[in-house]
Amino acid sequence: MIRADKTDLRREAGQRTRDGLQTAALELLAQRGQEGVTLREITDRAGANVAAVSYHFGSLKALCDSAIEHALEQYLDAQLLELNPLDSTSTLQDLAAAFARPMMRALAAGGQDLDVMRTVARVGIDPPQGWDRLTGKFDQSRREALRVLTANLPGVDEQELIFRTRCAAGLLNWLALAPIGTELAAMPAEQIERQLVPVVAGAFRGDAPAGR
Repeated sequence: MIRADKTDLRREAGQRTRDGLQTAALELLAQRGQEGVTLREITDRAGANVAAVSYHFGSLKALCDSAIEHALEQYLDAQLLELNPLDSTSTLQDLAAAFARPMMRALAAGGQDLDVMRTVARVGIDPPQGWDRLTGKFDQSRREALRVLTANLPGVDEQELIFRTRCAAGLLNWLALAPIGTELAAMPAEQIERQLVPVVAGAFRGDAPAGR
């Protein structure tokens, strides 16, 4: 029994170290991107030693990849949670609000939530090479958006709608890193939504009549 308790404690300590390293990597990746992060900075921030990185991840690159993949998955899960309730009666404004809500919440909350979004922004809107595990979620997010776009813009072909979806995602990524994103983050959550949703809806709408 005592041996089992000690094993559990070691396992919990190991998990805390792993989580701490991943959180530290995420914070630094959000600030500088993968090329600007060093192993020593991550371990100092996490209060861990260099050997812990090798033990839990194998290398600095593997640690950074794990943090980025974690950020992408968090973002996609949050976006899908917002998009899933939409249906063919939803408006472009509804879609824009759902599509942008994870970013708007992160801007309002700051901290690790915003670190996640800034990390996602740095790797772009396409799943990185070799990370096929997330392809299904990217595809599902796109399908959910297309379902609403097709109902609202029946005269626009699918490839054009996909392009507009990518543009809307690119806009949100840019906001996470640009100075204007810092300005938005200083606003109340309601004001962020008032400012941002019409812009995202405009990206979806393209040159369609404003009443759609």
